[in-house]
Parts: sequence; structure tokens; C-alpha cells
Amino acid sequence: MAVTFDAQLLEILACPSPDHAPLRPGTPADPEADALTCTECGRVYPVRDGIPVLLLDEATEPTTPDGAHADGP
Repeated sequence: MAVTFDAQLLEILACPSPDHAPLRPGTPADPEADALTCTECGRVYPVRDGIPVLLLDEATEPTTPDGAHADGP
């Protein structure tokens, strides 16, 4: 099921990484996923019971086409 947030809330929410970019619902692979994706760094943050978990330790880092994490091996 897709995450639905009020448009005003989505304007306020931002990635907690140093670049603080906006978030968008879903993931690149699944726009209907219960997650929020950073528009800058690509980290995916889970949404549990309708609450976004915006902790860097909980985020899934984007991967490159070869399966490695984008920021290192």
C-alpha cells in the first residue's frame, strides 16, 4: 500500500543527511512502497504504522548497477 501524506507535511519533511533534501513517497523500484526516498542522496526511509522513520541508521542506502552501495564498497 502506498504511503499517503498531506502535501504540507511532505513540504516540511527532509532527509536528515547533511544535504537536507526533500523526500518523495515510495522507492525508485516501487512507487507504492511504504517508504520515503531522498530526492538528493537516494536513501530510502521506512514508514512504519504510518510514521516515517527518519533515522540515518534505519535508511537503506542506494546501490549502483553493480550492487555496491553508492558511497563505497
